[in-house]
Amino acid sequence: MSPVNRLLQKRRAFPRILAGERAFLAETLRAETTGGLVLVGAALIALIWANSPWQDAYHHLRDAQLGPLTVEAWAADGALALFFYLAGVELKRELVVGTLSRISEAVVPVVAAAAGMVLPAIIYLAVNFTADGGRPSGWAVPTATDIAFALAVLAIVGSSLPSALRAFLLTLAVVDDFGAILVIAVFFSHGFHLLALLAAVALIVVFALLQRFRFRTPFLYVPVALGAWWFMHESGIHATIAGVALGLATRVLPDPGEKKSPAERVEHRLRPWSAGVAVPAFALFAAGVTLSGNALRTMLTDPVAIGVVAGLLAGKTIGVFGGSWLTARFTRAELNSDLSWRDVGAVSVLAGIGFTVALLIAQLAFGDDAAQIERAKAAVLIGSLLAALLASALLFRRNRAYAED
Repeated sequence: MSPVNRLLQKRRAFPRILAGERAFLAETLRAETTGGLVLVGAALIALIWANSPWQDAYHHLRDAQLGPLTVEAWAADGALALFFYLAGVELKRELVVGTLSRISEAVVPVVAAAAGMVLPAIIYLAVNFTADGGRPSGWAVPTATDIAFALAVLAIVGSSLPSALRAFLLTLAVVDDFGAILVIAVFFSHGFHLLALLAAVALIVVFALLQRFRFRTPFLYVPVALGAWWFMHESGIHATIAGVALGLATRVLPDPGEKKSPAERVEHRLRPWSAGVAVPAFALFAAGVTLSGNALRTMLTDPVAIGVVAGLLAGKTIGVFGGSWLTARFTRAELNSDLSWRDVGAVSVLAGIGFTVALLIAQLAFGDDAAQIERAKAAVLIGSLLAALLASALLFRRNRAYAED
């Protein structure tokens, strides 16, 4: 073969190679372990950058104005809307065909999720109502579990754990996400504008009707979704709520003869973008807090930081485990027969990872108080890291016990 023909053959093969590499990258990002690791990596980059000699460049980039919003606001209000859209789709699937559609299987993790949100809030409020300089407005910061991070830890250390444990954690996390969505919508919406909200609701209804009448072209859905997001943002309600509403409006059951439902098709396409771009982008601009010696010493006496860490570690653990045990003990609901209470205990600690949504709520709860936001975020990072390490140790022991059986 002549050199010219070999060159032409390589050029023809190059697009196929790129397509194969893109497909491999997309499949990798769909894996929960990879998504969690990318999330952690982005947070570490943010922490290192924000505490390096180039920290001014980090803050300048984060606060730079990009059109109507800052870069940080685009990450929190825009990028996270994709994450919440997929959370809405997952919630819809669970309600229609998943564990939440079967009351007998859903009761224990649902009550566990509710208790795992209420008790951290109570612990936080107890600390901040009794301490000088307390800020009760941050009560919701330790209530949220990070589903991506928690599932990634479970996937890394739990190769031999029963599948029922992942289902328990997934159900708990989905309900927890729904609770966090309600908290954000009800307690952290400011400057309400009725006309903008009505426009957002109208576009969400249009989206649902497009689903109802089986339109498939993205040229209709994308403008409607972007319009709903923007008007929701302008209404004063956090823009991520639009993502959840659109997710709940997405059809999850395939029609006869249809291989995949719209939810499956869209999730397959968007999951890599959420795990590989949207959530890491939010972490990059939300997790960059200063962790100097003076800042850490201040946190030791800061009621907000103490309340957040105590809520994530003690509140989540006691709430999730206690809610599960009391439900199984005093009602007809039962724990899945494949699980032991030691498994539930380990997952209860794992639920203390409150990374993504907790960072978002910290920003919303303390408004323009930049110093308090920094301390609250640092407390979320520390509490989540401690919960991840302790849960990993407990899950590793349970995994080894199952592997030896």
